[in-house]
Amino acid sequence: MKGVPHRCRLFSPGFRAAVLSLAIAGAAVDAAGTWRREPDMPTPRSAHAVVATAEAIYALAGTGSDGKPVLDVERFDGTRWSRVASLPGEGINAPAAAAIGNDIYLIGGFGTTTNQPLAGVHRFNVRTRTWRDEAPLPAPRGGHAAVVHGGLIHVIGGGNSVSTIDDHSVFDPRSRRWTGKARLPRAMGSPAAVSLGSRIVSIGGRSGASDFGDVYFYDPGADAWTAGPSIEPRGTAGAVVLKGAVYLFGGEAQAAKRVLDSVLRLDPGAAAWAADTPMPTARNFARAVFFKDAIYIVGGSTSYGSSHASRGAGTVERFKEP
Repeated sequence: MKGVPHRCRLFSPGFRAAVLSLAIAGAAVDAAGTWRREPDMPTPRSAHAVVATAEAIYALAGTGSDGKPVLDVERFDGTRWSRVASLPGEGINAPAAAAIGNDIYLIGGFGTTTNQPLAGVHRFNVRTRTWRDEAPLPAPRGGHAAVVHGGLIHVIGGGNSVSTIDDHSVFDPRSRRWTGKARLPRAMGSPAAVSLGSRIVSIGGRSGASDFGDVYFYDPGADAWTAGPSIEPRGTAGAVVLKGAVYLFGGEAQAAKRVLDSVLRLDPGAAAWAADTPMPTARNFARAVFFKDAIYIVGGSTSYGSSHASRGAGTVERFKEP
């Protein structure tokens, strides 16, 4: 693939098999990142939300190792985990979360006791460790993605009590109001999303038993989506931007009936994704955040096919590029 350097390195047979399968699917092999195990979360969880502030990583909501709701809000300062608060109300599955300054916004999701989509938005201040209700979503949804771009929170995709949706809603923390923007090119739940320069990127997703490999770029100035380089279909993957490249971690491939350990990277200006060093622990709901000088994959599920009732894991792994 033009524009993407290749490095020669010796790997185990298992690693070679993993990256070979990606190469066959059209992704160039260019593994460079290294992995390190970090302290596990006190409470294993999946279908959860994870965000990072300047000082810590926060894990919220989801289901635990017993499949029951997790109400504890847990904080990781780079060395150890601690419990700092409890969720308001009942437990929540598959919400989205976004951090702006000292505030974390927990957005929508499915009620763990009712399995009904929620419109509620709760703001958690990491200094006072208190909750405040914000303006609710325009309509209930869960399994969506949220990304901060230009000081605004963009919420895309997800599902309601009937089907997956293509909704794109934007929240302005200053006016505390929601507005509608250009809809996704297709309805989908469980996409990954990142802010990349002047654009937002939506990656993968699913609807029912179908996974998608679509990648779309959103231009806020034009209020329009355009297609980007596709990937192998998957949902519930995690994504982070590092040094101008988009990294995609894990997820679940329903057609193959398996949880993924693959790491894909889209370099600046590249026409296709490259395969980077796989995760040590394959998982769906692979929540990924950038914290200090590395990417952290926090929790998720190692089992296939459990959807929002999946049993959570406490595994935390750190990924660094040289």
